[in-house]
Amino acid sequence: MKTNIFITFIFIFFSINTLGQTNYTISGYVQEDESGENLIGVSIYDKETLKGTVTNQYGFYSLTLEEGTYNITYSFIGLESLTKKIILNKNTRINVSLQNNTIITKEVLVTGEKLDKNVTSSNMSQVKIEVSNIKQLPVILGEVDVLKSAQLLPGITSNGEGSSGLYVRGGGPDQNLILLDEAVVYNASHLFGFFSVFNADAIKDINIIKGGMPAEYGGRLSSVLDITMKDGNNKKYQADGGIGLLSSRLTLQGPVQKDKSSFIISGRRTYIDVLSKPFLNKIDPETGEPNAFSGSGYYFYDLTTKINYRISDKDRLFLSGYFGRDVFNFANSDNGFAIEIPWGNATGSLRWNHLFNDKLFMNTSVIFSDYRFEFNLGQSDFEFKIFSGINDWNTKVDFLYQPNQRHTIKFGTNYTYHEFTPGNATGKAGDVEFAPDEIFRQYSNEGALYFSDDFELSDDLKINAGLRYSSFQHRGRINIFNYIKNDLSLNSDNYRNIEPRFSLRYRLNTTSSVKASYTENYQYIHLASTSSVSLPTDLWVPSSTVIEPKFAKQYAIGYFKNFKDNMYETSLEAYYKEMTNLIEYKEGYLPEDNTNTSSDNSFTFGNGDSYGI
Repeated sequence: MKTNIFITFIFIFFSINTLGQTNYTISGYVQEDESGENLIGVSIYDKETLKGTVTNQYGFYSLTLEEGTYNITYSFIGLESLTKKIILNKNTRINVSLQNNTIITKEVLVTGEKLDKNVTSSNMSQVKIEVSNIKQLPVILGEVDVLKSAQLLPGITSNGEGSSGLYVRGGGPDQNLILLDEAVVYNASHLFGFFSVFNADAIKDINIIKGGMPAEYGGRLSSVLDITMKDGNNKKYQADGGIGLLSSRLTLQGPVQKDKSSFIISGRRTYIDVLSKPFLNKIDPETGEPNAFSGSGYYFYDLTTKINYRISDKDRLFLSGYFGRDVFNFANSDNGFAIEIPWGNATGSLRWNHLFNDKLFMNTSVIFSDYRFEFNLGQSDFEFKIFSGINDWNTKVDFLYQPNQRHTIKFGTNYTYHEFTPGNATGKAGDVEFAPDEIFRQYSNEGALYFSDDFELSDDLKINAGLRYSSFQHRGRINIFNYIKNDLSLNSDNYRNIEPRFSLRYRLNTTSSVKASYTENYQYIHLASTSSVSLPTDLWVPSSTVIEPKFAKQYAIGYFKNFKDNMYETSLEAYYKEMTNLIEYKEGYLPEDNTNTSSDNSFTFGNGDSYGI
């Protein structure tokens, strides 16, 4: 009954503003002139009425206005604003390139106009971090770090100095949805948490959502860290790099076909292992032999790459990927004892943008995510290996529909196939080998449908109402067809839930507003840890008959105020969050054997709440 009322409510407002004068739509893409990069969050508005919109994460915008003559301004911080006089008597496609606002003088001041989005939007608890600002912050050992910059924001803390894990409004590190070009990153840190896996040279946009999570995001309780990679310079070839105390990096980018396709490839590697060799390979003055620990060392490396192709003004393709590994090794040359511990992530995203018309935009994605950990030990004729991990295949379709400047609708669906390897061991002693009859794995299906409507009832009142239907099915090799049919004959565990999302903004005057939000979230996969510090040995486990999904409700209210023509933005927010079915290993438990489903009984569960201002 509640669902029917909600849907009726949405469709009533779907019809608002459809009557009256003839409306036409201006749409297109906005890019940076120098590099050809699509720009996210560009303000497009009429100078007289201040009616406007912003570009999405692919640089697309759609602005519907009544028939007439307008001075449309395109504005982005750090770039020169552009104003076009448009006689709007038909639907118009306008692609725009914004130029750098550069002045050659002794002192350079870069300015830009922007709308008062802090006050007028219905978004709460959201922050966009400029990569250029991150690079200006003082950093540890010369390494620019995205996650450490996020820890400077209110409501976000770390577990301690050097840790890159995020604790958002009382939630744990596994309650954050971390996305790199829409691919989930399960372990976002190098060097046991001292550095993040994200290379700032390859990143274009960082959006952090701490509360009031929109309906298009799900699967986590606390926050979203949505990171978009650069597309690559489609105008000219370019090389950038840097040398730090611990690592060096190199980025190459350029056009594959000028103004039509481009690539970017960016790599990093530490040389801790190289710098430590002179100390570890010291020659014993008495024996003349190298010391016993000549093979010891640690290093990490990662490679980020992306290629895109503009098929036409309506169709674009993007292929992006990430691969990174940490490797720790230890060797004693006296007795042949050696340990090697590699771990890391791999992701891949293939996306197709299609523009049906000036108001309807679609993105279709096929995504792969993988995280794995290995522990290899050997001595003489003895070998022992432990390995664990999780990998996902994910497909999603998202639609953006903008009937007019007061109304933005998003809807879509996604399906994820999870494969968990919670812990397997193999070994060899002489001629005797031991291994499980079959590598133990667990399989799960996770899906969602969502709908959200962001609409203005008046100049003062704006509402964002959304609904997300999520589902999870676990245990056994369940294919997608049985999942859709809800076939329960395979001894599977099934969860179906509805997650409402709601936020509103009431404008007090032209410079201030109050906002409120309410969200419900379910989380179906869990990170089981034996310590307060996130380690690569921590295991991801699915919900089951024993392990129920985590659930959270969050209430928030805030006051937003801008000063001096939006030069300064301020906000004050208060929140309260309730969490249930939180999971940890039982006290004293060591996850040495997770090779059967009885490991579900190794956990303890509890509830929690958090609040702050």
